This record gives sequence, C-alpha cells and structure tokens, in this order.
Amino acid sequence: MKDFQGRVAAITGAGSGIGRALAKNLAGRGTHLALSDVDEVGLAETVSLCEGHGVKVTSQRVDVADRAAVFAWADQVVADHGKVNLIFNNAGVALGATIEAMSYEDFSWLMNINFWGVVHGTQAFLPHLKATRDGHIVNISSVFGLISVPTQSAYNAAKFGVRGFTDALRMELEMDRAGVSCTTVHPGGIKTNIARNARMDPSVAPMAGELEQVGADFDKVAMTSPEKAARQILAAVEQNKRRALIGPDAKFIDVISRLPAGLYQRVLVRGAKRRR
Repeated sequence: MKDFQGRVAAITGAGSGIGRALAKNLAGRGTHLALSDVDEVGLAETVSLCEGHGVKVTSQRVDVADRAAVFAWADQVVADHGKVNLIFNNAGVALGATIEAMSYEDFSWLMNINFWGVVHGTQAFLPHLKATRDGHIVNISSVFGLISVPTQSAYNAAKFGVRGFTDALRMELEMDRAGVSCTTVHPGGIKTNIARNARMDPSVAPMAGELEQVGADFDKVAMTSPEKAARQILAAVEQNKRRALIGPDAKFIDVISRLPAGLYQRVLVRGAKRRR
C-alpha cells in the first residue's frame, strides 16, 4: 500500500497515544477512519482532532477483549464506510508483577487485551480486507516482544505471542496471494500514558514505587513521541516491512536480543537489583 488517500483505516486504542497519533496522521493523508477505544472521553477527543480534513470519521466504544464486540464492530465499519483497507490492532495495557505474586485475574486481563485483542481484530477484519485485495494488518508488539524483562512476564508473554502470531500470518498471506499483507511493530519507549495506567502488584512496589513516579520515570527514558512513532509505522506499511522497530532504543534492543540469552539477562538482573 503506497498511498493512504481514500482508504479506510480501523484503529483500536485510538483514544490516546500511538492510536491517536495514527488517526491524526492518516486523516491528514485523506484516509477515512473507524476509531475504537474503551475510553469514550479520549475517543471523542481524537474524533474532534481528526475532523476538518474532508474524511469520514466514525467511532465506537469497543473492548478488544470481547470477541463478539470486535467482530460486530468490523461488520459495522464496512456498513458505515463501504469497505476497510487497514486494521491497526493497537490497544494495549501494562502490568507489573512477579510471577509468584501475580494474580490470575491480572494475568488474564492483560492477555485478553494485548494478545487476544490482536487475534480478535485480525480475524474479524481479515475477510473484509481480502474483499478489497488492497489491505494491510498492523499488529503492535513491543521491544518486550524481543527480550524478556523481570516483573513483566505477562506483558512479555503477550508481546512475544503477537510477534509469533503475526509472523505466521504474514507467511499465510503470502501463500494465499490475497492482496493483503501485515507488519509486526516493535515500539521502544513511546511517550504515552501506558505506564501511568498500568496495574502494579505490591510484589514490585519496592522496585517501582508509586504509580505516578513510575510514569515520571518512564517519561524520562521514553525516546520517541507518538507522532514520530506513527510516521515510522506508516512508513513501514508503505514499504511492506515484516517488522518495524520504532525508535532508536528499539533498534538497540533488537541488537541486544541477538546476544546469548545469559549475557543480556544477567545485565537486566543486576539493573533490577540496583533499582530495588
């Protein structure tokens, strides 16, 4: 897909962060938008930011963990817009917890959004994308889908899962020659509210401190703005990349991931001990 003009893009998690930045960028390129989020206030703000570009913008509250709701939304997008060319499975949450202390409820909450939300979005929109023979699926993983980090086991599991799922999808789409492709996106530190909105188990409190401080610390190391991330993601779609590393830290972590596991893991363990 070399041109977004006149296309229809569906975006989950569009109420803030990367999702909002993608919506604004695409609206400026003449792309019609179908936006969703569970945050209805943030979603309405994104809609208002995208209006005035001569494109049609629709929005709906959708919990990506709800399979039936995602499939119903995909059908509604086509009913509203006549077609859909792109789906950005972007919605995500964060959780800090040791494996020993992590509750099943918290683990399930994260997996249902970060992993199953991607699966639901992919399966719901894929038949509609194939109907256009001009489609692209963008699934958001993370640098934590490249390396594992202590206290992030659930997030690691989901993001590694997205990576494996989307790699397999890419190969199947190439086998089918269906006119649809896909890209796995590995963002580094992006200046969003994901850290401030995370669930933090008491098991990581000595390391993490108060949630607001976690957010402040994240902002200090986040190297890329949502707007810059959106530009890089859309460039990856135009270039039909299999994987997109977003931000200089993502490129560095990709190199680290190729080192012997014991080497980089020992460094992470020492760093985690110092933070405690």
